[in-house]
Amino acid sequence: MYRVLPKQTASMYTRDGVRLDADIYRPDAAENFPVLLMRQPYGRAIASTVVYAHPSWYAAQGYIVVIQDVRGRGTSAGEFKLFAHEIADGEDSIYWAAHLPGSNGKVGMYGFSYQGMTQLYAAAAKPSALKTICPAMIAYDLYTDWAYEGGAFCLQTNLAWAIQLATETARLRYDHTAYQALFTVARNLPLNNPEVLQQLAPESFYHEWIAHPQADDYWEELSPKRHLQAVDLPIFHIGGWFDTYLRGTLGFYQDMATRSTQPQHLLVGPWAHLPWGRKVGEVDFGAKAASPVDRMQIRWFDQFLKDIDTGLLRESSICLFEMGSNIWRTFPSLNTAKQESYFLSTTGLASIREDSGILSTHTSTALSVQYPELSTHDVLVHDPWRPVPSLGGHAGLPAGVFERSHLDCRSDVLTYTTQPLTEDLHILGNVVVEIDCNAEQPSYDVCAVLSQVQPDGKVYNLTQGYIHCPQNTAVPIKIKLQTTCVQIAKGNALRLSLSAACFPAYAMNSGNGAVLNSNDLRNAQVITLTVHCGGDRNSQIFLPLV
Repeated sequence: MYRVLPKQTASMYTRDGVRLDADIYRPDAAENFPVLLMRQPYGRAIASTVVYAHPSWYAAQGYIVVIQDVRGRGTSAGEFKLFAHEIADGEDSIYWAAHLPGSNGKVGMYGFSYQGMTQLYAAAAKPSALKTICPAMIAYDLYTDWAYEGGAFCLQTNLAWAIQLATETARLRYDHTAYQALFTVARNLPLNNPEVLQQLAPESFYHEWIAHPQADDYWEELSPKRHLQAVDLPIFHIGGWFDTYLRGTLGFYQDMATRSTQPQHLLVGPWAHLPWGRKVGEVDFGAKAASPVDRMQIRWFDQFLKDIDTGLLRESSICLFEMGSNIWRTFPSLNTAKQESYFLSTTGLASIREDSGILSTHTSTALSVQYPELSTHDVLVHDPWRPVPSLGGHAGLPAGVFERSHLDCRSDVLTYTTQPLTEDLHILGNVVVEIDCNAEQPSYDVCAVLSQVQPDGKVYNLTQGYIHCPQNTAVPIKIKLQTTCVQIAKGNALRLSLSAACFPAYAMNSGNGAVLNSNDLRNAQVITLTVHCGGDRNSQIFLPLV
């Protein structure tokens, strides 16, 4: 451990003459050190300490640490425009950091969320001084990994982030009226007045994202995926099972692992977007769930910036926290060899009685002798005045695991439950729900939640997925749930819950094709959804087992 000198503040200028400010933390030693760079939009004093150790801790490990305000944020000059300048500014910042006094010319980057995205954009320029990156909780494809899921707008997270950025913009502009108004609405989401963000922050990215509900050229141009196809670096990928951007983390890892000649390692903990601790929602995953990321990143940087053999290259490249057993496990791949189907069966009262909907490895035809009262379908009615509320998972705020038996008792939620398990069940990978359904309206949504039912009747969500179904959507529809890694202990049961809304995590479907991004229900229609699970129209869930 090195003693760390007092923080210094320094500035650089981009190729187009914009000043960017940074705080620099240095070890108190005469030798040259590698540089760790973080570029972020929230004011550099925060330095992502909501999930990482303070920069002075990293400096004490023998690194020059640079925390920089991106263009137009903090005290840096210029105009902030979401992701627009991060490739060129990132390249310029890496060149500057590599030539700081005391630098050995090697640069690594770390950070999560926007600070993870700035790593991807900087890497796209392929600066020679950038030797490795450690992006956490990022979007690879901005449309599918961040803004939309299953074609549905991720309302709560996008709106909350847009208001956070707009509030900070108002503060930087000394616009006290807008700041106070935005600060107030940030604590009363979703917005009752859909025009308030347009009035207070007309330049917000939010309006562009709403205006592009399809995966068009706008998203392709903006997404890191387009710019990273020729990039090959050693990368440490970091995610959380309840992070709203896990799709991006895993997509980027799998793409790089397929084509890269450099080491690609993946760590996924039982965390939401923040913080990274042992308790996520209402569940405590134990002491082992505390974040190992800081020490693991130092090992990674020692390996690739200091050429120290840390043993990393002889270890498994995938390390995952298995919820339930609450231990870290290593795997050679995310793709499991075994997949088992659980079929939906019902007496027709799955929205009324929890013993009516059955989840079984046998089809309803095979179960008909044991259950002669089985029906061929269930019906649920979605009332936009009282939509099924979001609770935990990866898309709601707060995220994580919550007891949801009170939601499963609602008559606009269909539930299908297995018998208590006779042996432990280990799930790893992508859970897919296939639903044969139809609605009376031109458009509808389906939310699927996989939960664990305990012997005492308490129900805790494990993973969920959502899909927006416009007119003429082919059936059966396939809903991809968030990738997960969990052990279900024998004696517990599995439950699949289906609903036509999960608000405000996702924008509500009006039933007529319009999307409701607020509490404005003037165009909302009642949606009657029929789910088929009998005869020749089977609905099922595919579980990847290990």
